[in-house]
Amino acid sequence: MINVGKSSSLRKFRYNLLCGAMVFAGLYTLQSALAADNGANSESAVQHTAIKTKGSAPAAKQSAIETVTVEAQRATELIARQAQKEAPNIINIETYKEIRKLPDISVAEAVRRVPGISMEVDEGEGRYINIRGFDADLNSTTFGGLRLPPTNNASPFGGYRAVTLDSIPMGLVGAITVTKSNLPSQDAEDLGGTIEITPKTAPPGSAPFIQGHVGTGYEPLNGTPIYDGALNVGSRFGGKSSFFGDGPFSIVVTASYYADGRGIDDVEPGYIDGAPHSDPQYWALNDLQQRDYSLRRRRHSVGIDLGYDPDANDSYYLRAFEAGYTERYKRPYLEIIPDGNVVTLPNGKLQDTLNNSGAILKELRDEVETSIDRVVVAGGKNTFGNAILDYRVGYVKGSYIKPYDYNSTFVFQPTSPNATITYSPTGKGHTPLYTIAGADYLNPANYVLDPGFNNNTQDNFDKEYSFAANLELITDWLGADSESLKIGGSARLRHKGEQNLFYTYSSLPALPLTAAIYGPSETYYDGQYQIGADIIPGFLQSKFGAPTVSDPVAAAQAYLDAREDVFAGYAQYQFSFGALSVIGGVRVENTVDHTHTYATGVDSSGNPLPSIPVSGEKNYTNLFPSVQAKYEIEPDLIARATYSATLARPGFNQFSPSTSFDLGALAVTTGNPNLKPATANSFDADIEDYLNAGGILSLGVFDKEVSNYILPNALTGQPAPAYLNIHDPVFLVTFTNAPYAFARGVEFNYEQRFRDILPGFLGGLGASVNYTFVDSKVQIRPGEYTQLPSTSKNTWNAAIFYEDGPIMARLAAYSTSSNIFGIGSGRSSDIYQGTRTYLDFGSSYALNDNLTMYFNAKNLLNTPTMFWQGTSDRPIQREFYRETYQMGIRFDY
Repeated sequence: MINVGKSSSLRKFRYNLLCGAMVFAGLYTLQSALAADNGANSESAVQHTAIKTKGSAPAAKQSAIETVTVEAQRATELIARQAQKEAPNIINIETYKEIRKLPDISVAEAVRRVPGISMEVDEGEGRYINIRGFDADLNSTTFGGLRLPPTNNASPFGGYRAVTLDSIPMGLVGAITVTKSNLPSQDAEDLGGTIEITPKTAPPGSAPFIQGHVGTGYEPLNGTPIYDGALNVGSRFGGKSSFFGDGPFSIVVTASYYADGRGIDDVEPGYIDGAPHSDPQYWALNDLQQRDYSLRRRRHSVGIDLGYDPDANDSYYLRAFEAGYTERYKRPYLEIIPDGNVVTLPNGKLQDTLNNSGAILKELRDEVETSIDRVVVAGGKNTFGNAILDYRVGYVKGSYIKPYDYNSTFVFQPTSPNATITYSPTGKGHTPLYTIAGADYLNPANYVLDPGFNNNTQDNFDKEYSFAANLELITDWLGADSESLKIGGSARLRHKGEQNLFYTYSSLPALPLTAAIYGPSETYYDGQYQIGADIIPGFLQSKFGAPTVSDPVAAAQAYLDAREDVFAGYAQYQFSFGALSVIGGVRVENTVDHTHTYATGVDSSGNPLPSIPVSGEKNYTNLFPSVQAKYEIEPDLIARATYSATLARPGFNQFSPSTSFDLGALAVTTGNPNLKPATANSFDADIEDYLNAGGILSLGVFDKEVSNYILPNALTGQPAPAYLNIHDPVFLVTFTNAPYAFARGVEFNYEQRFRDILPGFLGGLGASVNYTFVDSKVQIRPGEYTQLPSTSKNTWNAAIFYEDGPIMARLAAYSTSSNIFGIGSGRSSDIYQGTRTYLDFGSSYALNDNLTMYFNAKNLLNTPTMFWQGTSDRPIQREFYRETYQMGIRFDY
């Protein structure tokens, strides 16, 4: 809650930290003192209240001051801007009311609209968020003040720390806050920033409410429907006049469900490295996978928020939430593997031979996976004179469960010893166009089942118990207009486990493909490829039963049991003199790691050796100073300058002692238990002009100076781990700390509604645009530098909208430029993600005060997700999804 008074030229603020995390309007119960002629938004509940601040007039003389109280689920852009303005540090806020104006179905898709944010897409939806040039493993996500653990380990750089934000639907969200400059009271583990997801609550004074929507939709690529619904019910009770009234108790119950069946058209070439870019054989293939996906996802969330506010000085809460999804993943595909005898033809095409029984494969991956986040937290806040104590205890758990992942392969039996493939990179986005001579590869009678039919199960968890307490003392040591000291401490006890099991069959008959297919021969990718008939999902399981032969070596390689405990304490002091306010202090964090896993490998003859249990321990302490200054040039013109220190701990796989080795090749792949955490000194300066009706015009610069940035590395002539008893130097694939890296940039943000500028119905028009430029640098190989992994130099959002009376319409574009995604042995093997630009449309029409119809269209440009190797004309993956259409009814009582 923010209480804002007015004295001299400064609007005073006093902020409270809930559960140790900055939540400016975090519950989005914002109380701000506004001049009466400012015109409180008609959707806000306005109460007249006396606000006492140092040096202010007595309450009886403050008739021009109003208190605006807005619930989280009804908070407007005006309230979000006011909270951003009053915050002592640099934040951006999105309210649920603004988010739902566009077809963003998850937190990842909503938060990409914020300046400084870029989004990673997977399977047609936003999944990971990068902040100011730092990939998702290096940032943090909190829910109601508690750090969320990851569910899926498959983050871009595999650090096992990135939260999969596609698993959190918008129905659970009251607001989203992105913090870009850290305070001492906040966890220091956010090299780029923190995304705080605020649940919906029923603050004091709120009326009972029931909100939600019922909707449907359509995805044309596979002709599949969408089912969409959400419900949010809340009230206060226990008052004398009514059971449902403004009583001391509150309850909010939320639930949401979103189901779709997205189609994904994907092609993934692999290349023979070695030829220069000027040589036609630069595009020579060693593999071509043509994948026709079907993805059925069922996303859900449920939550309950209980509150007890017996008086103005005491409040208590208990919250429990679950969010996640279950998806069925079916991927039939045709794979072509040339043998490498490449010939350049006179017309510039390439030709290769397909002369063995493994050259053409019909395959199917049939998988189910569930990702779930669970949060339980209890806490409270008590005011004792000039002291405010808040505290909480919490439990979070991220789970990833894969009950099965069946992979089957049918092998083409050559009818000719010298089949040939002729191709050129002239398809969509430089994908290969090809013809095959001498092989009737679309005839299912020419394929038989490969003995390698297998299954994989996973049961991964990442859970954490946490405790935090904060004490704020209102002081008068400096004689400032307002000042306070805050001290606090916290403990986070984390346990991560990963168990993967791999199964095969002891023997299988040579089953013909004709016995396991359904439907006609399929053409996909807008008619570019023919891939034959599909394998029936579940057919082989029903015929042969579940595979039972386990692979203990593979299971040992994937096993992880890690504990990470973080203990923290801080002190911060804030004061204001006139137009200047300053907050600063220091935080200290101690980290204790314990990891248990295995070393596995083969001897010089290629025979597997017994797995060796290995473990590692680490203990380190870091200090994080911070100072943030804000100056009110005019009531709506704010200048800021900040400094903060943060870190990113090594990913669990990066410092794990897990090892695989080949004694014959003298090659070892392992984590690096000696990795140091990456640390950053961050500097920000910006100026913000707050415009009418929630508008803003701002410009900022930032500089993050990073030490010990973590990178994968391949090193020759290295000593092997001692337990392997290898005395010769080995080729070591591991992770190392780069001594220095940086990310510097500029952020621009503009949004304005033209109701005070344009006449009549044109006053409903508005526009917004934000742009972020990031210049970054790190050494990835001796003498070779590149931008930080996952860092896009240019990211922008632009929208035009109309909001007047019952009509709302918004057309919004988002774009982010290419970035390095994987580091290879040289530039020709580095992997990049291509530039992507999206266009979405949202609209609604209010039938009355309680019912609104909406229609949305998503991905209007049919933007492909594309990765390329070396140069942009050599794609290794290019997939597209078509548009998504949504429609339905919102209700709000």
